[in-house]
Amino acid sequence: MLRKLLFWSVAFMFPLPLVLTYDALAREPEQLRFYITLGFTAYAWWLLAILLSVRPPWLERLVGLPSIYGLHGMLGIFAIVLAYVHRDNSYSGSRLAILLGDWSFYAAVGVFCFSVFFLSGWLVDRVRLLLTAKRLLERVFRHQLSVWVHRLNLVIVAMIWLHAHLLVRVNQYFAFMMLLDLYTVAVLSIYAWKKWIAPDTYLTATVVSNEARGASTRRLSMDLDHPSVGIRPGDFFFLRFEGTPAVRREWHPFSVTDDDQKTLSFTIRQHGDFTGSLTGVAPGTRVRLEGPFGRFESIVRKQDANAPLVFLGMGAGVAPLLSLAAAHHTTREIHVLWAVRDQQDAYYRDVLARYQESSGGRMRVTTQVGRFRRGDLTDLLPAAAVSNGAFFIVGPNPAVLANQRLLRRIGVSSRRIHQERLTM
Repeated sequence: MLRKLLFWSVAFMFPLPLVLTYDALAREPEQLRFYITLGFTAYAWWLLAILLSVRPPWLERLVGLPSIYGLHGMLGIFAIVLAYVHRDNSYSGSRLAILLGDWSFYAAVGVFCFSVFFLSGWLVDRVRLLLTAKRLLERVFRHQLSVWVHRLNLVIVAMIWLHAHLLVRVNQYFAFMMLLDLYTVAVLSIYAWKKWIAPDTYLTATVVSNEARGASTRRLSMDLDHPSVGIRPGDFFFLRFEGTPAVRREWHPFSVTDDDQKTLSFTIRQHGDFTGSLTGVAPGTRVRLEGPFGRFESIVRKQDANAPLVFLGMGAGVAPLLSLAAAHHTTREIHVLWAVRDQQDAYYRDVLARYQESSGGRMRVTTQVGRFRRGDLTDLLPAAAVSNGAFFIVGPNPAVLANQRLLRRIGVSSRRIHQERLTM
């Protein structure tokens, strides 16, 4: 909790040098200075949002990607609010500066609305009608288009930067403008390095097998060119397949199914235009891997050694839980709950049975067709697990949210529920 509070405090600290520098130099009336300060605070928050979008692995290990994405989204909202107040209460003699300010504001509102609907689960995962509408619209607004629309934030930043340089009330303060330019150049340089240069330094691998698992799931295995000692149970990577015409060169997150640090396996449900094309990935295909990411293993290690671990997976969501079970089934009390669409989708039943057999009675496995209901969880989970256990949920966003609600209703504390959603 302390780490997350410190992390969110970055939103306050990041624009502070700009605020203090401008306040020390500016000679405008106090009210006008206030509205100008709101403008470049919004700009600093847009820059910080871009910085967070590169997913620094060290930061992810500290607070997790959900927290990073959460602050990224909230910065977008707060920046638009501040920009609106700044726009309605400031004035300039430069016609071009006014136009750039207006264009950047309307573009930011458009990107925000698009992102909330297509790149975030804030609304669509909680309102079934919106989720249905999103799935229909995704046939036109595919993932790659969504990513490029999101990158319009770079154009917005460029317009705001030029807008600031055209304002006499701002550009007359040399020290402030130098600091503003330093912020801009530093953030955009980090973004450019991470997106276009750093991939050459990522882990690389070769696909060795691509097998069907059930009606709509595939298991891809790949040999890393060099073993990675940084991989931990429950981790996931962003993968990009190289030189395969059937699959676009996009980055997508997938969880590791086992705890091998040389040959990685990924269990992927084919849902959507990208995952649907994974059938065309042949052995020998080269892959780049960004990561690893994930905090499940560090959370497990912080739990009391006698506290039960409850792994609740929906469909392909069992993948990271399998790797955790592989690592801990001989030393921890574990109960795996796996919900599948039908019996043929229980493709890891034998693997789980093997873990259970070698666990010395520490591990229990329950596989069920259809989602677990409140009555199921009440009957299956002993009182010790409900009162003291650590719960790990993985699956599609709506299913994860539904199971979180069920667990809270039967008495599981929110702080003991940890989740990973398959659609970030």
